[in-house]
Amino acid sequence: MNRTELFNYIKQTYQTHPEYLWKKFPNYAVFRHQSNNKWYAIVMGVEKSKLGLDGDEKIDILDIKIDPKQAEFLLELPGFLPGYHMNHRTWLTVLLDGTVPDEQIAKLLAASFQATKK
Repeated sequence: MNRTELFNYIKQTYQTHPEYLWKKFPNYAVFRHQSNNKWYAIVMGVEKSKLGLDGDEKIDILDIKIDPKQAEFLLELPGFLPGYHMNHRTWLTVLLDGTVPDEQIAKLLAASFQATKK
């Protein structure tokens, strides 16, 4: 799932739109609950080297809230990293480069949405 597909999926499924909060990072998009303003997803374009990956080109990533036990398991799989610029214990970074199947991204996004709904 790429950035455009993800944004369309979020709009259709959760009826929320991206918010661009930082002038310094105009491509960083936050998705939050309308009821409590809590973030459930952040989409960013960052340099691979900042993620500990080879290369300096930018890659789109998705940060989601996650159960720490599930994060431990997922971090062993390709396409997952500790939450970029977030709490590494409770946030997970998902590469939006095709490594992670769309269905898995959708399930993780749903879990993040539910975890931050309270």
